[in-house]
Amino acid sequence: METKGRRKSSNVEDRRGMSKGVIGGGIGGVGIIIVIIFTLLNGGGVGDLLNQVNQTPIQNGSDSEYVPTAEEEELAEFVSVVLADTEDVWQQLFEEQGLSYENPTLVLFTDSVQSGCGTAGAAVGPFYCPADQKLYIDLSFYQELKNRFGAPGDFAMAYVVAHEVGHHVQTLLGTSQKVHELNGKVSQEEYNAQSVKLELQADYYAGVWANHVQDLGYLEAGDVEEALTAANAIGDDTLQKEAQGYVVPESFTHGTSEQRVRWFNKGFESGTIQGGDTFSAKAL
Repeated sequence: METKGRRKSSNVEDRRGMSKGVIGGGIGGVGIIIVIIFTLLNGGGVGDLLNQVNQTPIQNGSDSEYVPTAEEEELAEFVSVVLADTEDVWQQLFEEQGLSYENPTLVLFTDSVQSGCGTAGAAVGPFYCPADQKLYIDLSFYQELKNRFGAPGDFAMAYVVAHEVGHHVQTLLGTSQKVHELNGKVSQEEYNAQSVKLELQADYYAGVWANHVQDLGYLEAGDVEEALTAANAIGDDTLQKEAQGYVVPESFTHGTSEQRVRWFNKGFESGTIQGGDTFSAKAL
């Protein structure tokens, strides 16, 4: 994706190096993967999840001044341009619907962060907090995408940002609230099913954004494939197989790899809000 010399969003809050500790207490290895299954590219029960993370002890971190690498600074600039593009695209799409789009804030952090939904560590992965309407990303996740998930490329990270912005769109449209209100009122299996629809819709919205970025001429060869590789790598079935060797469909909260790829593609082909009603779809 071409970003050099382009507008960067002013809605970026840089908290890198401000963390006083990191999440500890046994979340590692397979445990990290299990956490990511329920939290990666989060929507759904982010409050409940982070409350659980809050119970994990915080280990003391270093008080030395944080110095980002050149690669990290380049990535910080990249995600800022991606955020700016989401602002432009969603402001236009909301105006077409007679609505007003409110820009979210992107928070960059290292190790752990305090959000409106609670305290979270880097192991949680990127997430959106509806309570403060902010996206939270530890840029080291880019290495996770490349090394753990086999999804390299800058547009894989762009997809992550666009997906989290998709959750912000859902918050502004009231979709997220309707799903969250079901928590405790329906069975866990039914709530999980609704969470899957919420996540797949966010994937669709990420595809819608990519469609408009392509129209603006900013996509480069292989960009869409990078996004699809990332979507495929983080399906519930793929993550569960990696974590425990088998899948439990009724516990899915984000959708299968095939579903995530397909709904991103739907959004990319459509470019409209209207085509992403996962809640009325006869088949996901």
